[in-house]
Amino acid sequence: MKAEYINPFLESAIVVIEQVVQIRPATGQLGMKDITYIENHIWIQIGMNGQMNGNIVFGLSEGVALKMVSAMMGGYAISEIDEMGRSAISELGNMISGNASMLLYNQGVTVDITPPQVIQSAGAMNFSVTKALTVPLIMDGIGQLDIQVLVAS
Repeated sequence: MKAEYINPFLESAIVVIEQVVQIRPATGQLGMKDITYIENHIWIQIGMNGQMNGNIVFGLSEGVALKMVSAMMGGYAISEIDEMGRSAISELGNMISGNASMLLYNQGVTVDITPPQVIQSAGAMNFSVTKALTVPLIMDGIGQLDIQVLVAS
């Protein structure tokens, strides 16, 4: 798996999070990670088809999701991820992935993305891939969002 697969998503995530959450995330260490499912976590899954086939998955704890959605809503405090919260998190994933697909296109890689799917149950995710190229984004005062790229070989 090539590290350049994740770079457009990383670059896009930093820009989008800075715009909608009003905080510039720091980049953690790039690495390979076993795909494990954690309870009380939310995943935003977006499929990729074209010259890259697979999934991009954004993973974050429910606590981080609450803080991000609150920031996206202008600081309005929320206590649970309801339909509005799922919609906001979904749109965040869509914005990041749409921007990343444009960056990939500018590099000569054509990729279509599927609409985001917000998954709050570990049992709902089912991938044939067991490892992901991953990089965490650390947001001061909010927490961490993991970007995982699962590319079919």
